[in-house]
Amino acid sequence: MSHVEDELTSQPECWTRVAADAAGHGPALPAPGERVAIVGCGTSYFMAQAAAALREGAGQGETDAFAASEFPHGRAYDRVLALTRSGTTTEVLDLLRKVAGGTRTTAVTADPDTPVMEAADDVVVLDYADERSVVQTRFATTALTLLRAHLGLHSDAVVADARTALAEPLPEGLVECGQFTFLGRGWTVGLANEAGLKMREASLSWTEAYPAMEYRHGPISITTEGTATWMLGPAPEGLAEQVRATGGLWVEGGLDPLAELVRAQRLAVAVAAARGLDPDQPRHLTRSVILAS
Repeated sequence: MSHVEDELTSQPECWTRVAADAAGHGPALPAPGERVAIVGCGTSYFMAQAAAALREGAGQGETDAFAASEFPHGRAYDRVLALTRSGTTTEVLDLLRKVAGGTRTTAVTADPDTPVMEAADDVVVLDYADERSVVQTRFATTALTLLRAHLGLHSDAVVADARTALAEPLPEGLVECGQFTFLGRGWTVGLANEAGLKMREASLSWTEAYPAMEYRHGPISITTEGTATWMLGPAPEGLAEQVRATGGLWVEGGLDPLAELVRAQRLAVAVAAARGLDPDQPRHLTRSVILAS
């Protein structure tokens, strides 16, 4: 079993633990009414997108998500929340240091022995969710579960759905597809982006991701026999029928969307195995991006 397979199967346990601990981390996390920017790189950026949409949708305050390198320094925020598994990513550390003293900062990380511990005002360490694989799975979803629980949006049903996602077989014919499109709405747009990234990283697949309603505005033109379109969360009315009419495979996301992401992670590993690839060592990638000064 690869590291990523072992790590993605441990997600239900990680989610249960972080949800139980969420109240204790509360003082380090955004308070209701704060204007917040959530930042990250790669997978963490897509989790930031999901978390920002959840928080603002819950009426907790204006919340934006940015790639750390694209943070708009001309805007005022009460808090910057950084998601960083390694705690060493250059863009995240640079941002935290630039806003230090003017904006409260929090980092959620997996490694307590990294520079982010000194760069942020508050730190939440999820060391039990750290990973050996370059490809992120459980740290990202555990960090998002922490934020969902902090907002009161997590339940035991989410964990149960994750166990179902790990136990049930993938849809027939899905692994053999040559192109994959992931769709989301609201907070699940970030999850769709992340599912696409997992497929590209682990299996070098031709993968795209879109807001579900935008998919009709051009991208559906690539859908045909031998392609798959996977909806994370409820689909817009009529979309499934449109995809099926193209000859493409439609995958209905019937589980909690975060559990659907677990299924997409499994797909990435399965496609990698079918193509003889090592999902623990994606081409051209390292565990953390550290830029020379």
